[in-house]
Amino acid sequence: MIELTLPYPPSANRYWRTAVVCGRAQTYPSADAKAFKAEVLAIAHRAGLRKPLTGRIRLHLELYPHRPQDWAKRARLDPLTWDDDVRCIDLGNCEKVLSDALNGVAWVDDKKHRRIVLDRMEPDEHGARLVVRIEQVLAANPQGDLLGAAA
Repeated sequence: MIELTLPYPPSANRYWRTAVVCGRAQTYPSADAKAFKAEVLAIAHRAGLRKPLTGRIRLHLELYPHRPQDWAKRARLDPLTWDDDVRCIDLGNCEKVLSDALNGVAWVDDKKHRRIVLDRMEPDEHGARLVVRIEQVLAANPQGDLLGAAA
């Protein structure tokens, strides 16, 4: 299993830009996207990830939003759900931005994702971040020996 602690991802609204070129709309990564991808690549390399994993992948993502300055007051007033209104990108956006940033870095193609677990965590003293656990799924021989089964 590979575990990466990444910076808080930009929202999909800031990640992609669209421009009309020769009468056709073209979507391209923004400067924020390029900076995020470069930082993710550097972190992955420091973690020892030198080439993309092939085969099936399981992902577990933990998104930690920024903890507001008044968090203690919020927690005192509503201990169970104080962080529900803390500003945070939605988990679907987070997964898509991450998949784009790690395609070709941690895995060959995100179509190989077999299971994705997304958790929005309670903000803490360690700051806004995204913790990613990547596990390669080793496929058993689900159909058995098809050629030898009839013998």
